[in-house]
Amino acid sequence: MSEPIRVKSSAMAVNDAFARKNRELFAGRGLAVVNMIGSPGCGKTSLLEALGRRMGKKLAVVTGDLRTTLDADRLTASGAQAVQIETGDACHLTAKMVGEALGTVDLDRAELLVIENVGNLVCPAAFDLGEAAKVAVLSVAEGDEKPVKYPTLFVRAGLLVITKTDLLPHVTFSVERVRADCAKLNSAMRVITTSVKAGEGIPELEAALLSAGTPSQ
Repeated sequence: MSEPIRVKSSAMAVNDAFARKNRELFAGRGLAVVNMIGSPGCGKTSLLEALGRRMGKKLAVVTGDLRTTLDADRLTASGAQAVQIETGDACHLTAKMVGEALGTVDLDRAELLVIENVGNLVCPAAFDLGEAAKVAVLSVAEGDEKPVKYPTLFVRAGLLVITKTDLLPHVTFSVERVRADCAKLNSAMRVITTSVKAGEGIPELEAALLSAGTPSQ
């Protein structure tokens, strides 16, 4: 005869407790914080490199990958502060991981903290890390159907950054379709377009991240 197993504290509840601690820390420092989520290769790190060249140490990044410090090395070289979390087999960052990593970041020098999540459109969207907003990143090379196929992220994100727009002449991708689909999923979401290669949209991105990452009073 089987017996029910009672779970007293879910993994999500534990994560949320650490997220609250992170959020209190961020609020106490007046820090703008966003959780950047997108597929592998969508251009998250390239965007942050461009921001690092503009902001220097005012930009702090906690970046997650299964292996290597490649992204943190790139971001440090751009002038930003960066710390790498290697998750092993985990497909997303947790609030506890982020909180522990912050000990190596000089938050007193930072104005904007970007948590660059593991490349994944699904799992990272479900976890609160203490951020003020989630930011979805979608490259034009991925296809314009992604918001309707993977709605969880796009429902929860306050900002969508469309990347690699210099490739638009070479791929089948409708910015208008993405805007329309996202408006149906989340009418409050802001959408901006960028191209690191062409140097387009980076000042707008900086302003949008600072705005999205600052909690509303």
